[in-house]
Amino acid sequence: MKNFGTIGLAAASLFAFAVFEQGSQVVASAAGPSETSNAPYRVLAPIQSGNLLLFPVVRSYGKSPGETPFITLDEGIKSGEVEVTEAGRVQGLVRPRSDFPQNRRYPDTTQTYRGDQVNTLVLVNNSPRPLLLLAGEIVTGGKQDRVIAKDRIVPAGADPIDLGVFCIEPGRWTESSATFGAAAKAPSHGFMVQPTVRERAMVQKDQQQVWDSVRGAISQMAVAAAPPPSPGSGRAPNASTFGTTSYAKVMESNAVSDKVDEAAAPVMKARDQVLAKLREQHAVGVIVAVRGEIVWADLFANTELLSRYWTKLVRSYAAESLTNGETRTAPSVADAQHFLDAPTGGIETSEGSVGVYRYRELKSNGTSTFILESLLPETGYDVHISKMKLRNPDNPVAPPQIYR
Repeated sequence: MKNFGTIGLAAASLFAFAVFEQGSQVVASAAGPSETSNAPYRVLAPIQSGNLLLFPVVRSYGKSPGETPFITLDEGIKSGEVEVTEAGRVQGLVRPRSDFPQNRRYPDTTQTYRGDQVNTLVLVNNSPRPLLLLAGEIVTGGKQDRVIAKDRIVPAGADPIDLGVFCIEPGRWTESSATFGAAAKAPSHGFMVQPTVRERAMVQKDQQQVWDSVRGAISQMAVAAAPPPSPGSGRAPNASTFGTTSYAKVMESNAVSDKVDEAAAPVMKARDQVLAKLREQHAVGVIVAVRGEIVWADLFANTELLSRYWTKLVRSYAAESLTNGETRTAPSVADAQHFLDAPTGGIETSEGSVGVYRYRELKSNGTSTFILESLLPETGYDVHISKMKLRNPDNPVAPPQIYR
């Protein structure tokens, strides 16, 4: 993303979802153009779903890349082309390649990892396509369920990599399976942690804070999913209600999953129509407001990538909308545009892999923006951008960790 957030407000256009079924809760309000039109992105009128407002985002100028070369984590795990395992089992990972005999262990990997580690998993990409990983994606299994700590690209044909992760299941350190899978009831769709947990992994980069946010989220889900209280029913529901410390298992429980589905229903019931409209508008991202507060933005290289992540993103936003908090006046298109365009100067950190990707964090004015740029041949564009409102902007942020 070139010069992201350095220009003022841009035009916002009409966005009407006439395709929705009568009686749907989805609302798209009209919005007129703002005064300037030089920002790289412009915000369209929102889709409303209960406590959730989703503002589609389109490019103001320039064309999106054509079809991207990437395979997603869900696609790779479903096909068996992507394997994830505990560090202590790395020698069991086998990747067919022309310059190494098939079904033979890698001789150098056993010297790198000395047993299983909470914040390390090992991943191998056997796909002929580069793998795109997003911070917040969940993998379940092994000795603990984990969440991916940062966006990255794993090229096709790469050696097994150290995948930096955070634990989201503090109560278990016994193996449930030798390898990991995407967390989901439906095998074809994994899911992501909600924004409050995702922020702790991306910005604070601190395991204890991730655990604290997981416990808080589970407690909030217990309240949201509890049946209406009856007189003399006893203590209020809390995290122990579910009998597990696993964020993934709580989110997959029938009670919570049904509540998330209910919160996302106006968007998900009309999923095909929504995606068709997003494609028609060439939308590349979405800005998220919960109970009237703008909290997050996810932008992609093109509409195709947005569509492939749509379900898991919407469900993570819907989970966030179930948590308690102050309800504010709904933000306008201009408010969302201002959030997107607000300058992101201040502190910048960068890491990556030569010729593969660059990953930058820009922190300023109570927000953090993360930009994943592909450096692979025939790419050279921003693949994914996350911008978030910091919950505790005055708190010191841990220095970035480099995951190789």
